Amino acid sequence: MAMQTQEDHGAHATVEAGHEAGPAATHEGTEHAGGHESSGLPQFDFAWWPGQILWFLIIFGIVLIFMRLFAAPKVGGTIEGREDHIAGQIADARRMKDEADAKAQQAIAEMASARAASQKVASDARAKAGAEAAARLAEEEAKLAATSAQAEARIAKARDAAMTHVASIAADTADAIVSRLTGKAVSAAELAKARG
Repeated sequence: MAMQTQEDHGAHATVEAGHEAGPAATHEGTEHAGGHESSGLPQFDFAWWPGQILWFLIIFGIVLIFMRLFAAPKVGGTIEGREDHIAGQIADARRMKDEADAKAQQAIAEMASARAASQKVASDARAKAGAEAAARLAEEEAKLAATSAQAEARIAKARDAAMTHVASIAADTADAIVSRLTGKAVSAAELAKARG
């Protein structure tokens, strides 16, 4: 600052060659040349505010136009598309729910009519041939019991056959594991002893 004052003083002295350059003239020249610096930051100097406000309005207008023409339509389109997608999903869900409710009501009605029809058939059958139905029922139960006994015998036989295979598979697996780990073959007596 002191150097600038000396330079201003030298320049002022050259310009005013015919005038006497005293301390008052030097002080007046520096006040005139550096008047903006004496008040602090230019942002807080009221002399700069009209220009700053003008540039703020120009930049704000450009940003506003950019947002209005480019950014807002894209964001709005995305939001609108998402809302349409959600609305479509909700409409599909409501439609499916309505269809499911209709099918449930239809199934309930069909079950009720089937139950009523079966009850009517059962009461008609009981009314027409009570004794005949009891005899047939006993005959069918006997057939069912015989069939059930045969099935249980076949199941027990198959289970026993499977269990013998399981034991031999387990023995083979144990033999393979032991020979793989130890490198020695296991005898049948050792396997039988291990089975316990």
